[in-house]
Order: sequence, then C-alpha cells, then structure tokens
Amino acid sequence: MIVGLFGSSGHMGIKTLEEFLKIPEVNKVKVLLLKNEKKRNKLVKKLAKASKGKVEIYYGDIANKEDVITIVDKCDYVFNLAAVIPPRSDKRPDLSYLANEVGPNNIIEALEERPNIKFIDITSVALYGHRNAKHPFERVGDPLLPSVFDVYAAHKLRGEYHILESNIPYFAVIRQTAMVYLEMLNANMSDGLMFHTPFNDPLEWSTAEDSGLLMANIIREDIAGNLNFDNFWRKVFNLGAGEVNRISGYETLEGGFKLIGGTTKRFFEPHYNVVRNFHGGFYYDGDDLENLFHYQRDNIGEYWAKVKKKYPYYGMAKIVPSGLIKKFAIKRLFKDSNSPQYWYKHNDIARLTAFYGSKEAYENLSKKWEDFKMWDYLAVQNVKNYEPIDYGFDIDKSDKEITIEDLQNVAKLHGGKLLSQEFKKGDVYQTLKWENSDGEVFFSRPYTVLRGGHWFNPLYKSNTWDFDRLSKKDAIFAAFWYDSHDKEENNCYYMNERYEAKIK
Repeated sequence: MIVGLFGSSGHMGIKTLEEFLKIPEVNKVKVLLLKNEKKRNKLVKKLAKASKGKVEIYYGDIANKEDVITIVDKCDYVFNLAAVIPPRSDKRPDLSYLANEVGPNNIIEALEERPNIKFIDITSVALYGHRNAKHPFERVGDPLLPSVFDVYAAHKLRGEYHILESNIPYFAVIRQTAMVYLEMLNANMSDGLMFHTPFNDPLEWSTAEDSGLLMANIIREDIAGNLNFDNFWRKVFNLGAGEVNRISGYETLEGGFKLIGGTTKRFFEPHYNVVRNFHGGFYYDGDDLENLFHYQRDNIGEYWAKVKKKYPYYGMAKIVPSGLIKKFAIKRLFKDSNSPQYWYKHNDIARLTAFYGSKEAYENLSKKWEDFKMWDYLAVQNVKNYEPIDYGFDIDKSDKEITIEDLQNVAKLHGGKLLSQEFKKGDVYQTLKWENSDGEVFFSRPYTVLRGGHWFNPLYKSNTWDFDRLSKKDAIFAAFWYDSHDKEENNCYYMNERYEAKIK
C-alpha cells in the first residue's frame, strides 16, 4: 500500500507520518518537501532514515501540478495536510493562495484522472468565522462566514468548495479544530497574532498527536472494511477534541502563562486583545469522527505539562519580575504589523472596524480587569441548546430523506432560489441550479449547500467580505453574523491585488 502525504513537515504532518509508519500494510509513504524549509525538513528526513526506505522524499511545491502528480501517482491514499496558516498567511498571503487554494485544485485535477485513489483533505475551523457565547457550538451545515481579512480561511474556503464539487469518487473533508503543539508557546510569542484571540472566545483544542492518530486510523478502518459512502466517503466532518478540551480564549492564555509562573491578568490588560472577528468554537458534532476512529486521547491540561517538561527553562521566568516580562515579551509585539496597537497607531480603520466595530470602540475598551465582563464558559460548555437556528430543513435528517422542498426552503432563507425544477429525493450529489440573494446564478450540489454550509457570495470570487450587506437579506447568515455585529453596520471589507486591507 502506498500513501501520498502533503504537509508532512508541519506539526500535524510529522505526527501523521509517524503514525503511518506504524501501519504494517503501508509499504511506502511519498512526501513532498519545500527545499527552503530546512528546519522542519530535518524532522521528516530523520523519520525517513529510521523507516529504512518506507518514506520517499520528493522536493517541489504543491502549487506545481507536475510535483503533485509525482506524489499522487500509484497511491492508494492521498492526505492533504499542507497549509500556510496565520501568522504566516497574514504576512505572505501570496503563499497562502498557492498552498491553500491552488494546491488543492492541483490535487483535484490529478485525482480526477486517478479515480481509485482515496483522498482526505484537511481544512479548518476558520471557515466558520467568529463565534461567541451566543452560539459557541459549531456543526457541519452551519454557514461559512470566514473572518474579515483572514485570507487563510478565504483560500481554504475556495479550496474546500472545489473538492466538494469535484468528480473525485472517494474523498472526505475534515475541518480541523484549534490545534496545540509542543512549540506553540514559542510561536505565539513572536507575532502580534497572539492578540487576535478574544478572551471570551470558545476554543476546542486538539493535539497534533491525536490528529495524526486520526489520519492513520482512517487507513486502518478502511482496511478493515468499516468505511463506506453512508458513513464517511464524500462527506464533511469536524475534527473535535471532546468536552475536556473546551476552554475560553482567556483560559488558553492562562494555561501558557502558568508555565512561567504567571497569569493572564499579570501580563495582559483587557484592551490588548480583539473582541471579535477571530475563529473558534465547540464542535457540536465532533463525536462523529471519534465514534468512527477512536483517536481522542489527550487533554489540554496534561498537554501543558508536556510542554513544561520539554521546555523546563520556561520555569526560570518565575524569578523574573512580571513587569519585565510584560515589557520585553508582550509589549514589544505592539510594534508588529499584526497587532491592534499597530493598527491604531497607523490609523488602519479597516482592521479596527473589522475587529472592534470602529476606531472609537477600540479607544473605549476596558483598561482594568475589574471592568471586564468575563464569559463563564464552564457553565455553558456542555449545553448545546442555544438560540435555535432555522436551517430551512431538519438538519438531523439523513441525506436519503432530503426533498426538493428542503432545498427550496434553504435557498429561500438565504434570500435566493432553487432554480432547478427536478430533484430525486436523497440524491444530494446531483448538481443543481441556484440563485443567490444578489440574483447571481450558480451550480452546486445539495450536499455542498446543506451539509457543507457553502452558499455562493463574493468571497468565492475574490477577497471580499460583504456579510454586513448580505446578512440583511440572508436569514441563515444573519443568525450567526449578528452575534458579534450590529444590524446597523454596513461595511464591505476587501483586499486589493496587493492584499491591502480596505473598507467601503
């Protein structure tokens, strides 16, 4: 058995490769490495050497179709874990486009010519956009409202859409939740992105190890004959981590700061972080994958202990005055172009509006913790019955029971129409003709719309986030968008050809 793996040098990729090598039936794993990623490539080379020939290394780029064909050719399975994620995608959106949109398109073209290969693609929780205490739970079928200026999510959105609409016979799309890895604290202390997580955000943390085990268990369960079109193939899943790993943005920072003998309140002030326009959530249906593949082992508390064990020097910070740590580790990042303080200093109205509502709202943020209202996530993390959402159909019914009336109702709630007149009950992979609230005609499968949550809008054509306007006539968008936006807001956010943030 031959497996192709894109993204093998990433944190999840390394753990996935380790797990693949434990499967006796896997004779070869073909990986594609970028030549300039020397530090991460060392880890892959080390595994390749220990595998005694089971790992074949190729150098190239997922954005190059010929390099993609080299990897997928003669494979039984192909896994795409490749991604350029924030903060790198924020600084190099051109690379995000190549890895997160062009790359999947190249894989699609290669696999449509090789219909016997089974494909697993990893996308992201970022597709859902911002969540807060009003609707902290996300599920497959929720509308996809990527956060403004998150080009990573926009590129992943379009890449995923093309997979769902492709002619690949065997595929599964898995939306990864937030993922912790041993080096995360070092990475987060190097960019203004650390200020992008609202303190009251719901976050569900998987680990790189558990995610890697899931990838390997997909192969194991398929070998055992337990996967079919009813339970896995041609479907979308949320990669959940379980109840024990659901915490808030504040508690996430708290876990990291405890390693150095501090607290969030010692090192941060409540106005440091954004209040909206991030991503994260608790996965309502995260157990679907767990029930199939039994991969959830880690919990976030134990994982911080592993980080502390690997990096014992973090503990030395306990003897350093908190004021010095705050000045030289935290405030130094105010100058980073990804930080809200930088946006304010440079009068970046587009980003200040996207993340706060306005420049004035940023200026009026609480400066003292006693004035900051903290969300009691512990009281609600296990409650799934929040404000009910009208999806236009019974979202819990099986695909086989989907009717044309369901499709018509969903389109109507989106402010659009189902233009196709005929639909065979349950044929959710039949391509149909739709019209969105702007009168634009598009073609898409019912599964992509109802289960994938995709509904055509300007973001599918360009980096344009027009959800303020669209939510005024799209009830499904509005159900989530107005959790963190005022109905009076009427901003269209976009990026020009140079990826400069704009607002109109």
